Amino acid sequence: MIQLSALSKSYGDRALFENVTWQISDGDCVGLCGPNGAGKTTLLKIMAGLEDPDAGGVLKPSALTIGYLPQDGLAHSGRTVYDEVATAFQRLLDVRTEMHALETRLGDASVAEGEHEAMLVRYAELTEEFRHRDGYAIDLKIATVLRGLGFSQADAERPAETFSGGWQMRIALAKLLLQQPGLLLLDEPTNHLDLDARNWLEGYLSQYPHAVILVSHDRFFLDAVVTRIADLSLRTITDYPGNYSHYVAERDARLEQLRQAKKDQDEEVARIKLFVDRFRYQATKAAQVQSRIKLLDKVVPIEVPPERKRIHFTFPPCAKSGRTVLELKHVRKAYGDLVVFQDLTLHIERGDRIALVGPNGAGKSTLMRMLSGAEAPDSGTRQEGHQVVMEYFAQDEATRLDPALTVHDTLQDGSPVHMVPMIRNILGGFLFTGDDVYKRAGVLSGGERTRLAVARMLLRPSNTLLLDEPTNHLDLDSKDVLLDALADYGGTLMFVSHDRYFVERLATKIVEVGNGQAVMFPGTYPEFLWRKEHPEPVAAPPPQRSHPAPARPKVQARPAGTAQPVSKGTALAPAKTATDHDARKRERAEQTRRDRELQARKSRLADLEGRIADRERAIAELEATMAAPGFYEQRDAAQPVIDRHQALMWEVGELMHQWESLSELLESERGQTVK
Repeated sequence: MIQLSALSKSYGDRALFENVTWQISDGDCVGLCGPNGAGKTTLLKIMAGLEDPDAGGVLKPSALTIGYLPQDGLAHSGRTVYDEVATAFQRLLDVRTEMHALETRLGDASVAEGEHEAMLVRYAELTEEFRHRDGYAIDLKIATVLRGLGFSQADAERPAETFSGGWQMRIALAKLLLQQPGLLLLDEPTNHLDLDARNWLEGYLSQYPHAVILVSHDRFFLDAVVTRIADLSLRTITDYPGNYSHYVAERDARLEQLRQAKKDQDEEVARIKLFVDRFRYQATKAAQVQSRIKLLDKVVPIEVPPERKRIHFTFPPCAKSGRTVLELKHVRKAYGDLVVFQDLTLHIERGDRIALVGPNGAGKSTLMRMLSGAEAPDSGTRQEGHQVVMEYFAQDEATRLDPALTVHDTLQDGSPVHMVPMIRNILGGFLFTGDDVYKRAGVLSGGERTRLAVARMLLRPSNTLLLDEPTNHLDLDSKDVLLDALADYGGTLMFVSHDRYFVERLATKIVEVGNGQAVMFPGTYPEFLWRKEHPEPVAAPPPQRSHPAPARPKVQARPAGTAQPVSKGTALAPAKTATDHDARKRERAEQTRRDRELQARKSRLADLEGRIADRERAIAELEATMAAPGFYEQRDAAQPVIDRHQALMWEVGELMHQWESLSELLESERGQTVK
């Protein structure tokens, strides 16, 4: 469908591609990967026709349509969101407008018969085109894509210029998806999407009918969407079939083979040079020496990409906090007429690893600021636990760096003395190498400043971390450095991230933010998604009540031979007496059944309470083990304990859910009985 033929591109003396030939077929979904600065964005721009190569060309069919989404910089104005997105169907909108005009003209009796006949023919052609191109589903398609990308129905009628930069990119993405170009080029499409929108986009791109090439630093997104990886490095492109995880394994194996081949070649070249140097001036060896010199001239050096050392970082030690770390009680927060939180109560304990999830604008960053103390609630209380040492990484943390300090001094400032030797390693893990460490923070790009802010945060001792979007602008290797450090972190962690791999790897609890509340779910993110899809627990026992309901008054059996009182003017009917006897019998049987059921429910409730208590004791023992000095130093030994702790937390949450359901049902039935 599209082919790069002997493509070359350079900037000054730096070559990005040299003689690259590459082909994309219809239906391919390709992830373009490579180190920062390899030229991924430049390649997308060349394929989109926005830049010209130095040599070679892009071969494509004349009818091929190409859509390109840059990382940022797009803005829309002058229309509502709906009208802006609807321009993706401009041809169909023009057809519909012409159809409406013809309908009006056809109803005009003054139109001549010949012209009327021509309009009918034209109207039939337009109707067929409109139907064939699915024009009647325009509104449904627009609503589906806007809803999937996080726009509400009210947002669709707002002017596009009232939205921030991230939402502007969502508008642009919506237009591209609705246009369905033959080749879709996406440069970091998930940068401005929350988790729900990312999940929706994964499904949409998986079913996309044409070719897609995307650049992304989201490992989970690549695994879910792409069918092959194109690795851009060493000025060429290497294809790897499969998803990102498969690519990583294959790439590492290939690099190992390449390094071994390079080593063998270097040894062979050194051996030949040694022979030449030794016998260069001996006449009897002249022919052999010349032969080897010619052989050396023909050797093509094997080029190996520089090996990036994978650093393993451990947070500086810090005193342990108390059991309760942070607590918000009956908090309200509003900005003008917009109420973000209403009567919010949230309790965070030592060792919690909590991910805040929810759509953009739900209040995740507001909640993080209130938890950190950077912003006070309008009402309610914030209570900080004993001996809490907190580090808060805000979304705008990069803007808080001192522009006068160098990169190295920024990390050294405020770091413990014993951590200073680690600074060079940390900087290398976040792509600061060589003379980069002497640059002043004020001259760094936005992405570089964010990476520097993350590195600075890692070097400061704390027992509680609050991180708001720490993975923005981090490449995959830098994310791995941060992820490994946080996985081994022994304190309390609360974070916001739209990187699903990051969330799944770290979170043991999920707090869903929205509708003025923050609801905590014990368990991992996949378990949270499963619970959202299955609100009721599977195989849950029948609801039981924690307190017996008042028994209904029993109908007293009348002693044999005692007359039934008869109202004046009525006669005693034997049939009625028999009916009353049967009713009393059924009532006694029903009461017996209710008593047995009540006893069974009380037993079940007591069993639940006992199981909850047992698991809470086990959790307390595990937490005591996990809080011991040096626990996280032996990762292999620590991981089973961590996994067991997580499983018990989830089980307690499930048991508590059952207990609450039984208690609520019992209280409800008690109320009905009293009435």
